[in-house]
Amino acid sequence: MTTMISLSPCTGHCRRPPQKRLQRRALGPLKERRRGRGQKAVCRRRAGAVGVRHVAVRVRGGGRGGGGGAGAVPAAGAALPTAVRAAGAGEGAAQVSGAGRDGEGRARCRQQERHYRLLSELQALVKALPSPCQQRLSYTTLSDLALALLDGTVFEIVQGLLEIQHLTEKNLYSQRLQLHSEHRGMKQELFHRHKEAQQCCRPHNLPLLRAAQQREMEAVEQRIREEQRMMDEKIVLELDQKVIDQQSTLEKAGVSGFYITTNPQELTLQMNLLELIRKLQQKESESEKAFS
Repeated sequence: MTTMISLSPCTGHCRRPPQKRLQRRALGPLKERRRGRGQKAVCRRRAGAVGVRHVAVRVRGGGRGGGGGAGAVPAAGAALPTAVRAAGAGEGAAQVSGAGRDGEGRARCRQQERHYRLLSELQALVKALPSPCQQRLSYTTLSDLALALLDGTVFEIVQGLLEIQHLTEKNLYSQRLQLHSEHRGMKQELFHRHKEAQQCCRPHNLPLLRAAQQREMEAVEQRIREEQRMMDEKIVLELDQKVIDQQSTLEKAGVSGFYITTNPQELTLQMNLLELIRKLQQKESESEKAFS
């Protein structure tokens, strides 16, 4: 006997309507498929992680087994050597930066020690100066001078200025000697000419000749004195210009106490500062020779 399946709604024994049960049966395979896809993705991620660890082991181990095949390395770990190199480069840069900071700290300490040493030596040298000069050279002035002398550039500048001054003085002195020699030759020539004229002159004209020669000799001597005065003024002006050049150069170099001035007291102070720098330079050169 054939039984027909009723398509009418369920009665009280079925908690859910037929439509809900059909939807549940239809959604069941879809959830299974989604669950299967998720498990496959997890498997793929795990496989990629294993491949990354495998490549990392090969990178650290230097490629055991003669380098292997290119197809044996998974694609997920192909970029790991570059990352490893980048990490190593970052660590190297950090080490270089730390070493640079340490080097700067050591250099700063060495400069501080050199500053204290130069300052103490300057204070010892100042004691040999006259009392008014010692009062003008305060602790701040000597400290600023020691700071300017740290790298040794001021020593070289002062040495160059002194050499230029010596060359200028030598040149001016040679010019004055040459002028003096010319004047002496001029007077000797005039004297010989006067003597010859007197020998050739008649006795009754001799007083007139001697008077004329005396006037000529006085004119020559006046000319010589004027030329010597002009030469001396030229020497003074050139030396004053050299002093101005020295003041300007040392001021630009940052040496304390130096600026363009014509005040005698300030010039005396600057001369004492130059003398201190020279003595300190001599001590530095002697110490370098002793260590070498």
